[in-house]
Amino acid sequence: MSIDTPLSENQIAALQFKSSSFNVPALVLASHELETISSQLEKKLTQAPDLFKNSAVLIDLHKLTRKNAPLELAELIKILRSLELIPIAVSGATETQNKLAIELGIAVQTNQTLNNLVVQTTSEPEINATVVDEKVVEAPPVVLIPPAKENKVITQPVRSGQRIYATGDLTVLAPVSSSAELMAEGNIHVYAPLRGRVLAGVQGDTQARIFCSDLQAELVSIAGIYKINEELDKTVKRTLVQIYLHDQALLIEEL
Repeated sequence: MSIDTPLSENQIAALQFKSSSFNVPALVLASHELETISSQLEKKLTQAPDLFKNSAVLIDLHKLTRKNAPLELAELIKILRSLELIPIAVSGATETQNKLAIELGIAVQTNQTLNNLVVQTTSEPEINATVVDEKVVEAPPVVLIPPAKENKVITQPVRSGQRIYATGDLTVLAPVSSSAELMAEGNIHVYAPLRGRVLAGVQGDTQARIFCSDLQAELVSIAGIYKINEELDKTVKRTLVQIYLHDQALLIEEL
């Protein structure tokens, strides 16, 4: 259903609503102790200050809500803003916290898990059954199918400040400048000098990999586990490599 207002012949549309693939890092909290959160967060941010500076962030409270752990949401938001993060939404919060978030100008995210799934049926039999006129009729099972992934191929240079996101794999055939950002839910291939930031498996896919012909990246990340440039072995810089996860460790090896 369209929500655009009909315009007269002399009017020009000043705006319209469109779906977006804007990706926001989630801050998943396992503790309600504000001093601990502030200390650990500050330490993480100092490792890659330019990556998260003025970055939007989603506050994920699912773990705390399950444990009935109290959290001073207003104080947490103050801490995030003091560290130059921009909290834009909360997820998994209590009803009271949701009301407070709205009062503070923070959005409330709900139905995260199922909101992008499509319901389909299949004719394969399952144990599910109903009785019709004293006869047992097997019902087709309901299967939740995620939306199709979209692979992207970029042939133009990726400039500083640009951010490219792919719901599938991302392939780049041109140089990636410093401060540019490549993000993909699947694998990332870069067949040119890579000087920006590259994040594969951004929705938690630990099997995702990064392939690069000339690694000079500011940051490389798979499923949220990352290394900054200063942590990269000099022997793997400016050479053909693959990057993957093994036992929660980010490994970089020559090809």
